[in-house]
Amino acid sequence: MRPQGGGTQDTPDETLFAAIVYVLVSGCAWRQLPPCFGISKSTAHRRFLIWSRAGVWGRLHEAVLHRLDDAGLIDVTRVVLDTAHVRAKKGGEHTGPSPVDRGKPGSKMHILSDANGLPLLVGVSAGNTHDSEGLKPMIEGHQTRHAPTAAATSSPQRLHADKAYDRADLRRWLRGKRIGVRIARKGIESSERLGRRRWVIERTMSWLSGYRRLSPRYERHPRNYLA
Repeated sequence: MRPQGGGTQDTPDETLFAAIVYVLVSGCAWRQLPPCFGISKSTAHRRFLIWSRAGVWGRLHEAVLHRLDDAGLIDVTRVVLDTAHVRAKKGGEHTGPSPVDRGKPGSKMHILSDANGLPLLVGVSAGNTHDSEGLKPMIEGHQTRHAPTAAATSSPQRLHADKAYDRADLRRWLRGKRIGVRIARKGIESSERLGRRRWVIERTMSWLSGYRRLSPRYERHPRNYLA
């Protein structure tokens, strides 16, 4: 059933979806939506908010992951975790003074990928949140996002991360989950030594930054930004 509100009844969902994706890719303001879509900026934005509140975007991501998993295209023999700083143009929830951007309001995008760089889970936190604080929520989110029948394929075997995640309590927690720890040790190992495995997450972040609506962050509500 089509969600109520957000466009006339004869506006195809495909058209609204394409308009929303155009804003994501181009980074343009909603009011700058080209007339070729045949819908107003308020219609597109309203439908985006409706679908965000309804959790449509998360379910689409979930559906894609299930299809890829069924085709044997998800590899969780190892997963990779990292974060990226993004400036928050309009502030909002989950923003804070960024330590890498002269204290300007910012957020952190937390990304957990499979061995090939496929985003399994994405989270957002304030810019002044330490990277390591995102480890447990991201791993727990990954372990619970699939149906019980997919448990055998959804549990990661090893986690690769840089020295920002080097904490004894996190290492113990991961081992308790039967997840192998491949985290660079501060003062002992260089993060670059993990480059053979971690480069995929850098590529993924580069891909995501190509969607200009994501970097910088324009959405004040974190739900809309994650959508």
